[in-house]
Amino acid sequence: MSTTRISPTEMSSTEEILGRSDANDLDAILGVENIHLQETIHAVKDNADAIFTWDYEKGARPALNKLYEKAKKAQWNAETDIDWSIDVDQEKLAILGLSQSPGEEIDLSGTSLAKWGDKEWVQLDIEMQNWALSQFMHGEQGALICTAKIVETVPWIDAKYYASTQVMDEARHVEVFAKYLDDKLSGHYVMNPHLGLLLDDIINDSRWDMTYLGMQIMVEGLALAAFGFMQQMTEDPLLKQLLRYVMSDEARHVAFGVLSLKEYYAELSDAEMRERQEFAFEAAVRMRDRMLFQREVWEKLGVDPREGIEITRMTPESEMFLQLLFTKIVPNCKKLGLLDPNDGWLRKRFGEIGVIQFEDWADTGEEYDAFALDATAAS
Repeated sequence: MSTTRISPTEMSSTEEILGRSDANDLDAILGVENIHLQETIHAVKDNADAIFTWDYEKGARPALNKLYEKAKKAQWNAETDIDWSIDVDQEKLAILGLSQSPGEEIDLSGTSLAKWGDKEWVQLDIEMQNWALSQFMHGEQGALICTAKIVETVPWIDAKYYASTQVMDEARHVEVFAKYLDDKLSGHYVMNPHLGLLLDDIINDSRWDMTYLGMQIMVEGLALAAFGFMQQMTEDPLLKQLLRYVMSDEARHVAFGVLSLKEYYAELSDAEMRERQEFAFEAAVRMRDRMLFQREVWEKLGVDPREGIEITRMTPESEMFLQLLFTKIVPNCKKLGLLDPNDGWLRKRFGEIGVIQFEDWADTGEEYDAFALDATAAS
């Protein structure tokens, strides 16, 4: 993300924001190098100041205080509250899932997948699941780091209190995804480069509200929608239970972002809002690229990534899934007033990537109680 400040009459181009002139340029997307393949640790420069506040008045922001009280009561133990004794037969689940897929027949003639049999398609399904859950695991570690940063940088005591509970939540989420991938499935993948670029940008930015926007609204918003979709679709009772617990936390996390930023953004200038619009657009495209272009899977299976990606994009299920990922992000951006400033710049960009139709869906600031564990059975 460019750190150059813009004047009130300027707007960064798509190329300046994304490093490419066309948000849908497949060659440019595939050209992003994955530096994480050779890494054991990854360092990012954190440019933020740690902020103390001497205003200890608890409840000065009632909505945040309410969220904090709910979070204290909603803590769960990843080791004892989830039934890890449940056996997971990943191959059997993949076969079942493929047999139930309503997808239309795709013409594979002339492709390297034309001669694939059931064995290869089952392995693809297994690898896709490993890859997707791995990216969520890495994203949860990003959330762990970002929320610790919010504790340091946000100036309000009620926000510091709540963010401290989210640090614990995120530690649990990393723990459960790592345990599920390595103990119940067949291992995990490295971080996708598009997710890595986004997390680096969020951590690198010195402004506390950008940490909120990038993580609480964009990354956590996408995760909440994706987990809901996966929780409904999976036939694995352990994954269904795991996701239900994680979703109960994630909804509070996104609501935390909405409730905090709504107050702050009401006071920003058009130029300041424009920077946040551009940040939100970049984050949206990076996350879309991360979910659609599973380059690491295709390379592992010996398939040219471009060919595999183009075949995947032919399925109506793929396009529907990508759009549904934004069912939380778009209404939350609208709630924050990000869609329409500056001649509706972000509204137009969301239209270009095909997700603006979700703007009037419920925002998470209104619906987080519905995700609480006591709202429905955890299983």
